[in-house]
Amino acid sequence: MRMPLVALLLCCTSVLATACASDGRWVELAGERYLVEVADDDAERARGLMFRDSLAEGHGMLFIHDREERQAYWMKNTRIPLDILYFDASLQLVTQQRSVPPCSAGDRCPPYPSRAPALYVLELNAGEARRLDLKDGAVLELGPDIAPGR
Repeated sequence: MRMPLVALLLCCTSVLATACASDGRWVELAGERYLVEVADDDAERARGLMFRDSLAEGHGMLFIHDREERQAYWMKNTRIPLDILYFDASLQLVTQQRSVPPCSAGDRCPPYPSRAPALYVLELNAGEARRLDLKDGAVLELGPDIAPGR
């Protein structure tokens, strides 16, 4: 069965839009590859995944901080339940905050801190850490287009 040209173009446009959103950047965790958007400056880290209604399967956001230190994230204006995974400078998982619910309470949203210093934070759809059976100490691999943290 031949795919109509319009359907083929729509399919290609969708794939390209997904790839462009992450610029083809990826990370691997527990044998799974995720296309990621990278937030590596104050403005991008502050905005994060706010105001989005969904996060495509197999996608996430990688936050790269200027210093390895204890981090705390919150879900202010975030509409998607997330797993928040904290990694140290050696890319080892040091803290997991699983299935963190959305929060519309503005500045009254609770923080979700790391238990140890972290340089990288990976946000994935809620349930991914459970599905991967992640354990603290798991190692995150950065794709070649992601500059390591400072």
